[in-house]
Amino acid sequence: MTKPKRLRRTKPNLLRLRTPRNRRIALRKKRRIRLRGRTISKGVIHVQASFNNTIVTVTDARGQVLSWSSAGALQFKGPRKGTPFAAQAAAKDAISVVDEGIMKRAEVKIKGAGSGRDAALRTISRSNIVLSFVRDITPMPHNGCRPPAFLKKTNENRSII
Repeated sequence: MTKPKRLRRTKPNLLRLRTPRNRRIALRKKRRIRLRGRTISKGVIHVQASFNNTIVTVTDARGQVLSWSSAGALQFKGPRKGTPFAAQAAAKDAISVVDEGIMKRAEVKIKGAGSGRDAALRTISRSNIVLSFVRDITPMPHNGCRPPAFLKKTNENRSII
């Protein structure tokens, strides 16, 4: 007896499957921004620095993402992702796409209180991009959430015999 041949499974064409989610995914894959021969006068560099990771995103003035990088994407694992060195490497990797004369000026928006925010900013300022301003957009609570109620202690009146 011979074994039956196994049929090879192919990926479905996402445009053919008529769900809205698949259509969005297919359009996202087609809509890659080509940077060859294109110069961008002004862009925005977003740095999101948490205690566990640092994410750097480079966008143009309209908000379309040109490149991004993070410490986790550069194969830093575990607690090393939150270090300043990992943030420096992520910033260098994200800027390398637009550093070769494609982007002239940029604004920098920093969010978060992680240890990588200063290292990422230092790396960005060392590049060939002229920084128009640096803004801290870390969200600050205006009195925050209501704190939990204090627990009533019931053992105060009892004495140990």
